[in-house]
Amino acid sequence: MMDFTAAQIERYSRHILLQDVGVEGQEKIRNGKVLVIGAGGLGSPVLLYLAAAGVGTLGIVDGDTVDLSNLQRQVIHTTPDVGKVKVLSAKERIHLLNPDVQVNVYHELFNAANAFDLIQEYDFVVDGTDNFPGKFLINDACVLAGKPFSHGGILRFDGQTLTYLPGTACYRCAFHSPPPPDAVPTCSQAGVLGAIAGMLGTIQAAEVLKFLTGAGELLTDRLLTFDARKMNFRTVRLKRNPRCPVCGEQPVIHELTEAEQAVCELKGK
Repeated sequence: MMDFTAAQIERYSRHILLQDVGVEGQEKIRNGKVLVIGAGGLGSPVLLYLAAAGVGTLGIVDGDTVDLSNLQRQVIHTTPDVGKVKVLSAKERIHLLNPDVQVNVYHELFNAANAFDLIQEYDFVVDGTDNFPGKFLINDACVLAGKPFSHGGILRFDGQTLTYLPGTACYRCAFHSPPPPDAVPTCSQAGVLGAIAGMLGTIQAAEVLKFLTGAGELLTDRLLTFDARKMNFRTVRLKRNPRCPVCGEQPVIHELTEAEQAVCELKGK
C-alpha cells in the first residue's frame, strides 16, 4: 500500500476502510500541511485529532504559556505543563500520540506583521483564537492570500463555525467588522463549558480532513451554530457579499491591520 509501513497501515486502518478515504485519502492526509492558530480550547482537539489522523505537517502558533485555568478545556496540556510554553507542550503531546507528524512551532502572537509569512507554506489554516480582532485578521490574511481556513468561536454554551474556500463567503461576509472592545465578553470574562471547546474543535478537525481528502461537503457558504444547553444545531445559509470589504466586488482591504482587543482582568483563555 503505497509506502506506508505495516505499523502505519494498522494505525490508520479505520481510515483506510472508509470508502471515501482509503489508502489514497490517507496519503493525502499524510501530505497535508495545516496551520493551527491558537493552542487553547479549540486548538487542542483540532491538533489532537489531526495528529491522530496522520496529518504530515502541523504548524502551531501561540505566544502564551499554560495556565492552571486552561486545563478545564485545553486538553492537549496536562497539569505538569503549567508554566510551559503552549506550543512546546502541544508538540510534546502530539509526538506522544503520533511520532510520524512533523510539528513546527511558532511561539509568537499571530499579527499583521507575520501573518502572511506564517500561512504561506500551509494548505489550510484553522482559527483557534479567542478574540474578534484575531478572527478578522485570520480571515483577511487567508482571503488575501487565497488560503482555505476554518473559523471557530465559542462562548458559554454556544459555538459557531464556517469553512472558507477562495470564492465562497468569508467571515466578513457574515460579520462585517469586529464589535467595539468589551461589547462582547470573552471566555475569560463570561466563561465557557469545557466540553463546548471539544465539540467545536472536533467539527473543525473534521472539516480539515474532509478538505484534505475531498470527502463529503464542506461548511462553505454556511454558518453552523449550536446551543449545547438544549443541544440544538442550526445551519444558516450564507452568500458572498458583493459589498464585503475584503472579498467583495470593490474591496477596500488590501493590507492587514489589527483592531483593538478587549482587555481581560481574569487570567487564561
